[in-house]
Amino acid sequence: MTRDTAPHTSSLNSDPLSTTNPPEHWVKREDALPPKMSSIHAARCLLGSTVKSTRAVAVGRTYATKQVVAGRSLAQKTKSSSFRPSRRNDAGGEGSAKKERSTGAFQTMSPTSLTAEIFKDRGADELVLPTFRPEALTQDKVATAMKFPVADTNPMRAFGLPKNIATEFQLLSKPFSVIRDVTLKVLGRLDSANNKSSFHSRMVLTGSQGCGKSYTLLQAVQYAAASNWLVFYFPYVIDTVNSSTSYTYDPRTKTYLQPAYAAQTLQNFLTANSRLLQELKTPGDVPIDGRAPIQGGTPLTELITIGAKDPSSAPAILSALMGILSKQTDYPVLLAIDAFQALYCKTSYKDPQFSTIKSYHLSMPRLLLEYASGKKSFARGAVIGALSASNTTFSAPIELRESLKLGNGTANSYIKRSPVLVSYAEGLTKITVPEALSEREAASLFDVWMKDKAISRDSGDELFMSKYSEAGGNPRDFVWKGFLATITL
Repeated sequence: MTRDTAPHTSSLNSDPLSTTNPPEHWVKREDALPPKMSSIHAARCLLGSTVKSTRAVAVGRTYATKQVVAGRSLAQKTKSSSFRPSRRNDAGGEGSAKKERSTGAFQTMSPTSLTAEIFKDRGADELVLPTFRPEALTQDKVATAMKFPVADTNPMRAFGLPKNIATEFQLLSKPFSVIRDVTLKVLGRLDSANNKSSFHSRMVLTGSQGCGKSYTLLQAVQYAAASNWLVFYFPYVIDTVNSSTSYTYDPRTKTYLQPAYAAQTLQNFLTANSRLLQELKTPGDVPIDGRAPIQGGTPLTELITIGAKDPSSAPAILSALMGILSKQTDYPVLLAIDAFQALYCKTSYKDPQFSTIKSYHLSMPRLLLEYASGKKSFARGAVIGALSASNTTFSAPIELRESLKLGNGTANSYIKRSPVLVSYAEGLTKITVPEALSEREAASLFDVWMKDKAISRDSGDELFMSKYSEAGGNPRDFVWKGFLATITL
C-alpha cells in the first residue's frame, strides 16, 4: 500500500517566502521505511516532521514581516525626522551614521534631576586653605591648617606616604596638616642645621601612638624641600627589613644587597630633587663593579639614571651618591626616616642556613644606620627619624629605647644588648611630640574635614567636643575613632 505525500507539502512549496525544499528525510512510500517499522509508527514520524516544518515556516513568516515593517518605519522616520548623514571621512567616502544605543528600561537621568545631597559636588573649591610655605610658618600660625603643594616633584608624590596619611588624603580634596608648636620646634632645628654637619643634628620624634609623629616628619620634609634642601624620604622603612624585597649576597662587602629597593630609591630621589641635581656633578671617577667607571664631571642626574635603570649596580651607585652628597656644600641634605625603630629590629630575612640576617648586614638598613649614627655625615644637613608603634612586629628594641631614654624605670639588666646596635644608637636626640592636640588645633582640624564635606555640615560644637573628649585629644583617635566613625552609608 502506498501513501500520499505528507500534508501541507504543496502549501509549503507554494509559499513565496519559502526558499527551501522539503527535508530529505520525508518519505513517500512504506517500502522506503526502515525494517520492522509499522505503518502507525511511520505516520507518527511523518506527522511530527510536518508540524516542526510548519512551525519553522511560521517563524520565518513572522521574521520576514518584522523586517518589512522595520524597513518601512525606518524609511518613514528618515523622511520625517531631521536625521542627516554623517560627514565624509578622510578617504572621501560616506561615514556611517551614529547609532543610538538602547538602554532598555533604564534611561540616563539628567544631572539636573539629581538633587539629593549625596549627588552634589564635594565642593573642593569651597575649601580655601593657605599654602604650606616656609615664610608663612610663624608663631601666630599655630593651630592653622595649611595645604601641601601637589606638584609631581613634591616628595610625598615622589617617595609616597605612610599608609594612614595616604588614606586620609584620599578622603580629602586637598592634602593638609595643622601647624603645631612641635612643628615650629622641629623646623627651627632644621634652620640651625642648615650650615652644620648632620652629625650634630640627628633627631628622633617620639611619643604615644597616634600623636602625630608621622605628620610632623612630613611637615619637616615639606619645609626642607621648599627651602632648597636635597631630600631623602623613607615613609615606610619597614620594607627594608620585612623580607618584601629581593636580596643577594655580595662577597666583596660581606653584606646582602637589595638591588630593587636601591634602584627605586634612586628613581624617587631623582624625581623629587631633579631641579637641584642638575647643578651638581661627580667630583671624580665613580667605580662600579661589572662596568666601566663613571667619569668625573658627570652630572648627578646621569649617574642616578644609570642606577635606576640597572638594579644590579643600584646599591653601589646609591652608596656613591650619598658619599658625594655628604661632601658637597652647595645644598643641605635631609634624611627623613619614618618607622625609624625598624632599622634596629630583627629582620625577616634568612641566610642559606635559615638564620636571621641582622639589619646591619643588609645594604639599605646599614647605609641608613651609618648616617643616623654619625659614622657618616653630610657636610650640611640633618637626619630625622620618627618612631612608629603601628607594627608591633618591629617595636623599638632595648638598645634604641635606652639611648633615647624611653620607658619608665630601669631596663632589665639581664636582657642582652647588641654592642653593634648600641653603637648605632649613640648620639641621637629625642624630640617628644605632645600626646594631645590643643583645643584650637583640634578645632582647626575638625573645621577642615567639615568644610570638605567629609562629615556632615550639620555637625556642630556638640559633636566636636564629644569626640575630642572621647579621644583624649589624640589626633589619630580624634579623626578615625571620632567623627569619621559617625559616617553612615
